[in-house]
Amino acid sequence: MANNNLREIILDILLAIFRDGVYSHTAIHAALGKVQYFSKRDRAFITKVCEGTVERLIELDYVIDKFSTVPVARMKPVIQNILRSATYQIRYMDSVPDASAVNEAVKLAQARGFYNLKGFVNGILRNIARDGNNVEFPDRELEIVRYLSVRYSMPEWLVSDWMLEYGEFVTVRMLESFLRERPTTVRFKTTRINKKEILASLRGQGVMAKRAPYLPYAYNISNYNYLPALDAFMKGWIFPQDVSSMLVAEVASPRQGDLVIDMCAAPGGKSLHLADKMAGFGMIEARDISEEKVSLISGSAARADLINIHPVIMDALTFDAASEGKADIVICDVPCSGLGVIGRKPDIKYRVTSSKILELVELQRRILHNAASYVKPGGILIYSTCTVSRKENQENVAWFTDNYPYHTESLNDYLPRELWRLTTEQGYLQLMPGIHEADGFFLAKFRKD
Repeated sequence: MANNNLREIILDILLAIFRDGVYSHTAIHAALGKVQYFSKRDRAFITKVCEGTVERLIELDYVIDKFSTVPVARMKPVIQNILRSATYQIRYMDSVPDASAVNEAVKLAQARGFYNLKGFVNGILRNIARDGNNVEFPDRELEIVRYLSVRYSMPEWLVSDWMLEYGEFVTVRMLESFLRERPTTVRFKTTRINKKEILASLRGQGVMAKRAPYLPYAYNISNYNYLPALDAFMKGWIFPQDVSSMLVAEVASPRQGDLVIDMCAAPGGKSLHLADKMAGFGMIEARDISEEKVSLISGSAARADLINIHPVIMDALTFDAASEGKADIVICDVPCSGLGVIGRKPDIKYRVTSSKILELVELQRRILHNAASYVKPGGILIYSTCTVSRKENQENVAWFTDNYPYHTESLNDYLPRELWRLTTEQGYLQLMPGIHEADGFFLAKFRKD
């Protein structure tokens, strides 16, 4: 495929993300869906440049600003994104010669009608190719927040918040971890199939499978092209799910006849895991807000041949009187800021704000309020998020126990010993990216009095 064609597609994806507000994984997936005839190498190139540009945005803009008379913020979106993607290639892609990255960017500016800015683009990028590695970042001793923001492409307000909440060591470990490549983690089905059979199937298709930390049925897989094309996936033997999320079913510890309500279930990983643990007995009512989300759960349950999942369209914010006092276990994996999964979804860091977090806390409390009524006396409520925000996590736990007839219960009987903390004895666990071998995730267990 001609280079200019690939870079046209990259530019359109970046414009969709930064100008039009489309999530990066959605924009990339939609673009690649139209060019399925491209080679694996070309598709990988498009994905790498787009994901890398999003991930390193703050640093790329900082570098461009050092060589441009016009700040990036004041440039036309087309020129902004041509410069960003070319700068990413120059700084981070040894497989692309600098001269090629510069020349293709100049051609692209011309093709998009910016003939008069060819020289501007050419001059900036040639200087970055020649002197970009000598750019001085902010002084770490004098401006540590700004330094970390530029070095790890994280908005300053988030760096500042984390420094106050967690200190420099944990903050830096988190920031480093967000920029590392992450493996695909899958959960092996445990009923009606054994691990050896699943591993043999994966290896038969050339897939590398390595035990993931913490749980015996969690594996990291690599060396595959398309997950849904794997036999083990099609047969419902493996499910993409981070280890952190698998801990929910461990801590919930359902019995075979239980009624479980999963309040915000899509895409269904936790419901499927609970159903697997219950070996087809009892019932998991997997609820979510739209037909599209619920059909995702239905499809996965059918693939896994799990008959004890009942997907239902229901808004967690709407009180369901018919469920009052009925459930043995309620799972509240609530909408959250997602700050624990920035490594997988880098757009999150540019979209979240302090005020959005406060709005989410209000939403989470409304869902918890409804959930509290659905649990039987003596039953279990599990609260979880994929964030590292204290407001959404520890503060919600304190609010809930202060206002509802519940108490927290130790998690230690359900967690591997290496995850035991003082807080797990008190009923909750905060996993931190870069500290734990998992996504950032929060989990609390409450029992109804």
